[in-house]
Amino acid sequence: MNGPSQPPQRTDEFPEHLIHSHSAGDLIAVAADHRLTEDLALGLLSRRDLPTEALEALNKNSALAKYRKVRLAIVTHPRTPRHVAIPVIRHLYTFELMQIALLPAVAADIKRAAEEVLIGRLNTISSGERSSLAKQSSGRIAAALLLDKEERIMQAALANPHMTEALLVKALCSEQGTELLVPTVCRHEKWSLRNEVKLALLANENTPLARALQFANELPVKELKEILLNSRLSLNVKSYLQTIIEKQQG
Repeated sequence: MNGPSQPPQRTDEFPEHLIHSHSAGDLIAVAADHRLTEDLALGLLSRRDLPTEALEALNKNSALAKYRKVRLAIVTHPRTPRHVAIPVIRHLYTFELMQIALLPAVAADIKRAAEEVLIGRLNTISSGERSSLAKQSSGRIAAALLLDKEERIMQAALANPHMTEALLVKALCSEQGTELLVPTVCRHEKWSLRNEVKLALLANENTPLARALQFANELPVKELKEILLNSRLSLNVKSYLQTIIEKQQG
């Protein structure tokens, strides 16, 4: 006598158990499956041992294209190759790019690519978005906003916790766009005390005479001589500074 017949297996059920497989072939297959949901894809992306081929399959899976969380997780996964991550980065939103630039675990070249895309968009995004970026973004993005036309955005960039002396000096050495920045830095309670910043200010034509003379008196003669060689200050101001140098040497 034959036993009870078994119900036929459904072929449309997603093999969810494969997400936990240790087989690279299984993981690649499930990553390419068009039945993969957003939650299951994110679960798969939470695995740090995910093969590169599985990440490539996830990126090509058209069923996942509309899920921004999945796209962001693909970019920030430590094993995602650059040729996969960079094209995705170009299609991310402003604050998704900011998030990538701030994540410690993201590779340096991926962070830089996100920063470059975002910096390239600064002229097209709203004042409110630029203000938020100035306050919260990575130092490199904040440095680009030091030359913003709105003073409040420039002020926020100066106060950004990721701002560094080197980034500020580079902005001060810019040939254009420092009309708002220079006077503010001259009065800034933190940055105006740094010698490298003072030297950069002395090389900038937008530095007020009174501040230029003050900084000159506070700097070593050797550094003052070097900065005057390439300074964009007026001849009148340079003459005052030369007098200070002669006095200090005298």
